[in-house]
Amino acid sequence: MIPKRDSIKNYLEGVGDKAHDGQKIPYIAIPTTSGTGSEATKNAVISEIGPDGFKKSLRHDNLIPNVAIIDPELMISCPATISAACGMDAFTQLLEAYVSPKANLMTDALAFSGMKYISENLILACSTGASNVKVRAAMAYGSLISGISLANAGLGIVHGLASSIGGFFDIPHGVVCGTLLAEATRMNIKILREIGPSGKKGLQKHAKIGALLVGKEEIEEGKIDHYIMILIETLEKWTKELKIDRLAKYAIKEEDVDKIAEKTGLKNNPVNLNKENIKSILINRI
Repeated sequence: MIPKRDSIKNYLEGVGDKAHDGQKIPYIAIPTTSGTGSEATKNAVISEIGPDGFKKSLRHDNLIPNVAIIDPELMISCPATISAACGMDAFTQLLEAYVSPKANLMTDALAFSGMKYISENLILACSTGASNVKVRAAMAYGSLISGISLANAGLGIVHGLASSIGGFFDIPHGVVCGTLLAEATRMNIKILREIGPSGKKGLQKHAKIGALLVGKEEIEEGKIDHYIMILIETLEKWTKELKIDRLAKYAIKEEDVDKIAEKTGLKNNPVNLNKENIKSILINRI
């Protein structure tokens, strides 16, 4: 925005009436957390918090950084709480991109690889491996890949909720993603089962993530439900072990659920969720 003379709000999607022309000064992106992968994307997310608040993107193809330097040594000093929230955000981005209807063979390969590295190092990065450069490098890789994956395959309901919640309430983005991921995944799987044959591919993809979490590259025959349960149980275990806050800590109450659900988009979710489905996800994490 340095070459511009007016407010950034004028250029935000769904807020302003101007389109950014991509003019910028050259810049180098150097992440100090492993979470958003934004060093590989063309947009920045800007928030204004309040009753009429928003989280919206400033976006243009030319706004990808000229250079991205990913140095895991810069992440060693990141506190456990932030490492946990950011790590859960990165895993959310990988999972949502992997099960997205816009996913393709390339994004699947990338997202699957990123989930492998994060799943093996997330707990370590927030505990005994916090000072281990190899652990931090694995998390940094997963985060970078999550940015590439989401840029090409899109995101689902968790990030739809993070957008609306983040506009209304002062809550870290990674906390929203981390606290909602298990519940949202459970709900998506429930609807995939209900829609019958058309949900089979989505169920297989969720099962494949579950298999990955126990060190298997493929699903054993007849074990789709088994690996789906492993996925849900692992996400719940991470949420608890990493002490990801519930929404209530940030003054979000049950009476806020309607307005959040009303403002939430499904983005590239693998299934269509109705307002009651979305409200159920929220209520279970208040």
